[in-house]
Amino acid sequence: MSSNSSNTVDNKKLEEFVIKAIGDLGSSLGSMMLILGDRLGLYKALSQFGPMTSEQLAHNTNTAERYIREWLASQAAAGYLTYNPGDKKFNLSAENAMVLADENSPAYLLGGYQILRSIFKDEDKFVKIFQTGEGLRWGDHHHDLYEGTAKFFRPNYTSNLVQSRIPSLEGIEQILKKGGKVADIGCGYGISTTIMAREYPNSYFFVLTTTYPQLRLQLQMPKKKM
Repeated sequence: MSSNSSNTVDNKKLEEFVIKAIGDLGSSLGSMMLILGDRLGLYKALSQFGPMTSEQLAHNTNTAERYIREWLASQAAAGYLTYNPGDKKFNLSAENAMVLADENSPAYLLGGYQILRSIFKDEDKFVKIFQTGEGLRWGDHHHDLYEGTAKFFRPNYTSNLVQSRIPSLEGIEQILKKGGKVADIGCGYGISTTIMAREYPNSYFFVLTTTYPQLRLQLQMPKKKM
């Protein structure tokens, strides 16, 4: 590779960095495939129905086979799915399904990709704060950030909060079982608070959030816990 710069360029280092940058670019582009797989229910369909051809997956998800064919090929090339040339079916392994399809799995990660989507939707806001030095309030982000955050952390809360985390805090579980008061400030979608409220019915839980769509969801919690 060559450069027009008057500075001496180490071509080996340049090529190494170009390869790294291209890899990062590929990962970024691949993220859209995961987002599509999530929004269109493609991973869940593969998990539910097992190995399928592009025609079968398109039929089961009410999508266009031509695009599903390309999506499946990209996922197989990336190692997210496997392909059997004998029957032309694509398969989502049980392990990968825990990460991509099962929202109750502690390994489920697709909420993180919704967070990523929100970052790009807020691009103009980030440009402005870098130019002006102003801040960006949590409530001014795109709603994908709130939804993605809740979706990303819920499996971990469900699997660990009352099973291991609270019991590890000396004396806290005893207080909650007898009847205590808990204030969750910045509760978001209130997932962890709801889990605790159901586990410790003798305690009262008070929630506070700064964005109305999230607060509205809190009103669905048992009234005694509000």
